[in-house]
Amino acid sequence: MKTREQLEDLISQMTLQEKIDMVHGNELFATKAVERLGIPAFRSSDGPRGVRKEFEKDAWKDIGLTFDYTSYLPCNTALAATWNRELARSTGQILGKEARGRGKDMILAPGINIMRTPLCGRSFEYMGEDPYLAGELAVELVQGIEENDVSSCLKHFAVNNQETRRLDVDVEVSERALREIYFPAFEAAIKKGKAKGVMGAYNKLRGIHCCHNDYLLKQVLRDEWGFEGILVSDWGGVHSTKEAMENGLDMEMSVTSDFDEYYMAQPLKEAMEKGEYPMALLDEKIMHILTVMNQLHMLDGERKAGSYNDIEDKQALRRTAEESIVLLKNDDGILPLDAKKIKKLLVVGENANRRQAPGGGSAEIKALYEITPFLGLNMLLGGNTEITYLPGYYNMDVGNIWANTGVGDNGLADSIDAAATPNKKTTPEEKKALEEKMNAQYLVEVLEAAKTADAVIYIGGLTHDYDTEGQDRADMKLPYGQDKLISELLAVRPDTVVALLVGSPVDMTAWLDKASTICLHWYAGMEGGYALAEALFGKINPSGHLPETFPLHEEDCPAVVLGEYPGGDKVHYGEDIFVGYRYYDTYEVKTAFPFGYGLSYTDFVMSGLEAERTTSNGVKVIFHISNVGDRAGADVAQIYVSDKFPKVKKAIKELKAFEKVYLEVGETKEITVELDEKAFAYYDEEQKCFRVEPGTYSILLAKSAEEVVDVVDIEIM
Repeated sequence: MKTREQLEDLISQMTLQEKIDMVHGNELFATKAVERLGIPAFRSSDGPRGVRKEFEKDAWKDIGLTFDYTSYLPCNTALAATWNRELARSTGQILGKEARGRGKDMILAPGINIMRTPLCGRSFEYMGEDPYLAGELAVELVQGIEENDVSSCLKHFAVNNQETRRLDVDVEVSERALREIYFPAFEAAIKKGKAKGVMGAYNKLRGIHCCHNDYLLKQVLRDEWGFEGILVSDWGGVHSTKEAMENGLDMEMSVTSDFDEYYMAQPLKEAMEKGEYPMALLDEKIMHILTVMNQLHMLDGERKAGSYNDIEDKQALRRTAEESIVLLKNDDGILPLDAKKIKKLLVVGENANRRQAPGGGSAEIKALYEITPFLGLNMLLGGNTEITYLPGYYNMDVGNIWANTGVGDNGLADSIDAAATPNKKTTPEEKKALEEKMNAQYLVEVLEAAKTADAVIYIGGLTHDYDTEGQDRADMKLPYGQDKLISELLAVRPDTVVALLVGSPVDMTAWLDKASTICLHWYAGMEGGYALAEALFGKINPSGHLPETFPLHEEDCPAVVLGEYPGGDKVHYGEDIFVGYRYYDTYEVKTAFPFGYGLSYTDFVMSGLEAERTTSNGVKVIFHISNVGDRAGADVAQIYVSDKFPKVKKAIKELKAFEKVYLEVGETKEITVELDEKAFAYYDEEQKCFRVEPGTYSILLAKSAEEVVDVVDIEIM
């Protein structure tokens, strides 16, 4: 690797034009090389769920070749549902290896924005509602990616919590909420994960676009957190040459092919020639880019080659999919199903047979393969079970919303208006009438078939017509008339197993009390359908836990009750720090399923909680967990902290540690976790720092945000 002095010498040899070429896109996903000095182009790819397909250099057009089929990874919400740091690391390793194998220098992942509202169209790309959980997994994911001489790119910094008016909405939020809720995952991924890239957000913060926001990019990222990597804009997120130049951005990328007209292209060159900015300011940006290139061995020829579609990675991806599955209800012990007792299985629901990889906007994947749930069930059960599939409901929205509209693949929010009617030849009224007619026919067919089946599995939920970049959902209701179908099906077959595929919470109130058996799975990657089949038939024991609260209705969400959503020109985060379970717990709001919740086919007992101070404000927590059931399995022990006598308004408790513990039948393990000073701190806006108030704090051992099993108090000085 080159020394800093050698990098400085390299910069001194560059012309102004060569420097300009390095700070803006010369292709849709690449800058321009400085070939005479041995500086290659810097190439990136979208990638939360894998490395995206290849486009032409200057047009959002699939190049139409076969080399870009790649692994389809579980979405970040699925990864968060595992509560497993090891799986976050292995998923990152696969993503980084495949990005390098495809010739990329930066993979635009992970997405770690906090789920402020369940209606956000990109929630499936993020890691839930809790900053500690998101931060812990993001650190592992980043480190896994960057083992492969590829830069990660944390996105979207910051407060990009809705897709509605995402290009111009102005977020007003307290400093305390930023520091306690919206910043911690980014800070952890930078300070502990050593992430080399950060992407700015489309939206504004306090009146200034995030992609050239001095407070975010210079004061926080550079000065406070010591970030020395590349700050890249979201594609089309720059709005001013002056602000981009002066406020910390290193690289401008966009969605159009007029590359020389980008703000940091010819306009910047002309401004530099007029002496409007010192050369040192441009050189600083070049140094950031070269520093990352150097760390990735792009300048010395010693770089890892990477690879993709390796057969050994499929098992790792299957394990992640398996551990992401959340068992929500099993009141009558119907699960796991016994294959030997089922000769005729009825599978209902479009999601059983639908491939999810191609949808979602920039998170789309050209998957090497994708095992749907219907395929997975057939693979698992083989020829001894007759499996019948019926869609159950009629869906006109064939494919993802981008395919329906011809909008193209850049996913800009200003093109969403064109997508209001998924099929241009059909009016909304005609579409509704047709769906109602077809659904009525499908319902009769399903109910008749259900009467003679040995078992019925309903596989519905959401699709990327709803979980998608560029638009938020209108409500939490299941689309396509699914509530009526599920209710009618349960009336005929109360033993129906309901398996919902989602990327964000849905409203189940229409039938929740009628269903005894509910299983939740996600956009869980190429092996997701087989993993679901394994869980339903007991080949694996579900161990996923919710990374986000499932409220009863969207009207219960704190962003609606205490704040604003979706807002107008501005959106005020009036709920402040009371996001997710912090709100539902503190204000005693009933939920469908709480944060951290997840059942198993076995039973666990947590006990023996002890806590002792190890430093002035550090605490060692010890407890035991036992498997008292009849199957091996895993549970997630969650440690929350509560200030018993707070001097400022605080949530009733906050997650500060967790461990996923695997236990054989009858096995007990002693678990020790360490809480540092920050576990007891809050952000003091007057002092502009985190503070620990001396006093009594409760340490809570819990199975979810609503199920605390043991509590001890400790004095913090």
